Amino acid sequence: AGCGRCDLVNTPKCKVNFWREEMALLRTIALEIGLTEELKWSVPVYTSEGKNIAIVAAFNDNCVLSFLKGSLLKDPHGILEKPGENSQVGRVVRFTDTKKVVELEAVLKAYLLEAIKIEQSGEKVKLKTIDEHEIPEELQNKFDEDPSFKAAFQALTPGRQRGYYIHFSQPKQTKTRIERIEKCKPKIFSGKGFFDR
Repeated sequence: AGCGRCDLVNTPKCKVNFWREEMALLRTIALEIGLTEELKWSVPVYTSEGKNIAIVAAFNDNCVLSFLKGSLLKDPHGILEKPGENSQVGRVVRFTDTKKVVELEAVLKAYLLEAIKIEQSGEKVKLKTIDEHEIPEELQNKFDEDPSFKAAFQALTPGRQRGYYIHFSQPKQTKTRIERIEKCKPKIFSGKGFFDR
């Protein structure tokens, strides 16, 4: 059926349809080791004793088995990837055919069992703190020019600050970085994060 987050749900163009067999195999692997399947965030989430362990999700180019605390897994087979450049916690294994799922079945089961043990142990991922983020030079210059802007930025929650650090650091050109900072100033003065409306 699909996640329902776009207009393609329940249509042949829904990306779930591209990866139906792969996702069914991943589901079987998760259920065979005793995980419980629940629907959360409009996707199948596999839990152990009520704790989230993994997600199976579809994208246009692939489907994934996503480990919610994947950065804590040992990954001796080198199959885990960050889902995004700035991801700190989750890790994914990407699939574009059933053959790879079948080949990795034993490895995936071992990783899922390790993920369950990590969750049972209560181990947490040590997240990078705001102080560990490098402040883009252009942003530091704006802080130096306008102490009230610096104060408004520092009053934001750590998550909102992190979002801006990432947004301002992405462009390679100084001019573009400065433009992004200037464009976001009103939101920052309003106490809003980059994704806030």
